[in-house]
Formats: sequence, C-alpha cells, structure tokens
Amino acid sequence: MKIRDLPEAVEKPKGRPRSFDREQALKKALDLFWRKGFEPASVAELCSAMEINPPSLYSAFGNKARLFIEAVNYYERVYWQATWARLEETQEITEAIDRFFSEAADILLSPSAPCGCMVVLAAINVSAESADVVKAVSVLRQEGKDLFEKRLARAVQEKQLPAKTNTAALATVLNTLLEGMSIEAKDGASIESLKSIGQHASKLLPVHKM
Repeated sequence: MKIRDLPEAVEKPKGRPRSFDREQALKKALDLFWRKGFEPASVAELCSAMEINPPSLYSAFGNKARLFIEAVNYYERVYWQATWARLEETQEITEAIDRFFSEAADILLSPSAPCGCMVVLAAINVSAESADVVKAVSVLRQEGKDLFEKRLARAVQEKQLPAKTNTAALATVLNTLLEGMSIEAKDGASIESLKSIGQHASKLLPVHKM
C-alpha cells in the first residue's frame, strides 16, 4: 500500500523546540502499535515507549488516533512508497507484478520494519468510536486496490493483457493476496515461503492471445 494524503497530526505549536526526536518517537510508537494494535495500546504505554510525557504527546500529535495515523503514514512512506513506484515504472506487467510481490515479501519480513503490514494488522477490530483511524486505514487499503487496477488497466491498454480483463476484480485479488502474505509473515512464515506465495501473483494474470 502506498501513502496518500491522510489526516496528519495537529499543527506544531510555535515556541520552544521539543526535546525529543519526532522520527524516533514515531518508530517507537509504530512498534508498539504493531505489537498491541491500535486500541489495546494505551497512551501511558505509548509515552513510555516514546520516552515522552502525555502533555508532549498531545502537544506534538493531538491524540492517540492522530499519532497512529502519522505512524502509519511514516511506515507507508519509508517502507512501501518506492515499491509501489517501481510497480508503475516496470514496463512489462508480469515482471512488474513478480518484482512487486518479491519486494513485498522482503518488506513484510524486514528486521527493521514491523513484521507484516501495519495497515492490515494494527487496525483490525477498531471500534466505531475511532472513526478517524477506521477511515484512514480504509483509505489506504482502497488505494492499494486502486494502484493495482491502474497498473493492470495500463497493461490492457498496452495489449499485455486481454481487452476484456476485469481489472477491478483482479486488483482486489492481488491486494487480498498481499494482505494474506502480511498475515503469513506475522505468523512466522520464512522468507522462502513468503516469496513462494508471491510468485503465484503473476500466474493470476490472464494470458493475452496475439
């Protein structure tokens, strides 16, 4: 999934600079959200992990929901944005899909990133009271489908896929496979196993008959 314009934290107040590194704080919040999920992670636990006090959290990020959204934005930007860009840049559709899912496996099991996709795993079963979080994650999930569909539609236009290809349905299938790989990663799948799953993605593409 690729980052898009989501609600960000409240505007930074002017005055004395904060005594903490915002990026490092986001990384620590990201780790806690990934391990516990959005709702189970308390403000007290987040403050402890980020090594800041509650007033600093509220001043810097607004509230827990906005902190989560900013952490997810950071995760998407750092770990996924370049991979989505290469999906668009790679000319041949089979190669583009193969490369995307191979890179996705590396990201999902990267020791420097949360194991499994934050968008899939950290905001499951979020209550209706956390409407901002539900909306933000829904937007990201939909954008994954939209990006797949855009790339598939281009392949149809370039006659790499049949003209009658149902690009919307195929995009949903590819996005569902990506989300399933995230769950497999969280459950302890090996990199070999995850890449093997990803290799089936391009086999879902219909063959264009000349």
